[in-house]
Amino acid sequence: MADRSEPLVLRSGESLERVDVAYETYGSYDGTNAVFVCHPLTCDAHVAAHGPGDRPGWWDAMVGPGRTIDTDRYFVVCANVLGGCSGTTGPTSPRADGRRWGPGFPAVDIADMVAVHRRLLDALGVGRLHAVVGPSMGGSQVLQWLLDRPGDAATFVAVAGTARLSADNRCWNAVARSAVRHDADFRGGHYAPGAGPRSGLATARMIGHLTYLSEPELERRFGHEVSGPRSGPAAIAPYLDHQGAKFVDRFDANSYLTLLDAMDRFDAFARPSVLGRVPEVPGVLLASLRGDRRFGREHSVHMARGLAERGVRAEHHHETETEAGHDAAILELPQLAARIGAFLSAAPQLPKDGRRRSCTVG
Repeated sequence: MADRSEPLVLRSGESLERVDVAYETYGSYDGTNAVFVCHPLTCDAHVAAHGPGDRPGWWDAMVGPGRTIDTDRYFVVCANVLGGCSGTTGPTSPRADGRRWGPGFPAVDIADMVAVHRRLLDALGVGRLHAVVGPSMGGSQVLQWLLDRPGDAATFVAVAGTARLSADNRCWNAVARSAVRHDADFRGGHYAPGAGPRSGLATARMIGHLTYLSEPELERRFGHEVSGPRSGPAAIAPYLDHQGAKFVDRFDANSYLTLLDAMDRFDAFARPSVLGRVPEVPGVLLASLRGDRRFGREHSVHMARGLAERGVRAEHHHETETEAGHDAAILELPQLAARIGAFLSAAPQLPKDGRRRSCTVG
């Protein structure tokens, strides 16, 4: 856990006097080999298991010894985002008077999450990064980081990310929000720890989870031609109930609403950027997934177009190995892993001083 005592001024203009950051690191830092991994909406700092006896991480498929982001080669840092509920300051955290923030927690933007990540790196003494990598909402953080501070890393990799939510995405988020807020136990967000809107939050998770899977994947699991104790039409309700129950045991409703709101407001190209005005243009890789109903190929194309208008050519890899949908961003996909691995390996080596080349956005 790291904390920074100086106030953090948010994009909204509000300030947080103290920000605690929950983070995990993997591997050894040599001044040139740091990779920052940005996590998706409901994940946390535990990106990978630290050893055989550790619990699984959310991206074990990509991060670890011998993996694409090889922790024998890279020094990997992953931090829970601002507004989360896994150790970093958010609605479950105490105010200065000791009371929980709850629904009074300030609005958080993706840019605020990136600002906290950068503060953490300063506290750890980590200089310029080899790469910033992230899937889903993590990909949005990668894009924001690139736009705000392109000199911070040699490469930026966004997997199934977006520069702006589609109307369809915002509609699903609105339904999920409604499920939480209309639960009688939500109490306007003023619920006691452990006594929140479990039913509403579980329903919100079911809604979100369905959009993470493609229609072919749902048919493969639950179609009429499928049979088995955990598959076929009769298995749909138990499966979704299980997903909802798992979620409410580990996530806070106010944090969920805070992060959904951050995604809804995100519009990466609506603000000025220093891209096109920096001497060194970093390498950028965008990856999209076949069957992704959340942030499909068109989102990566939009990101690439917006970057091109700012003088940065992004490489685009469209993954066709699976039709699992958005969820595949954190699954084991050999073609995608090989593409990312080659991209990271081809990045120019940093000077030993590893200094970040910071640029202030106007």
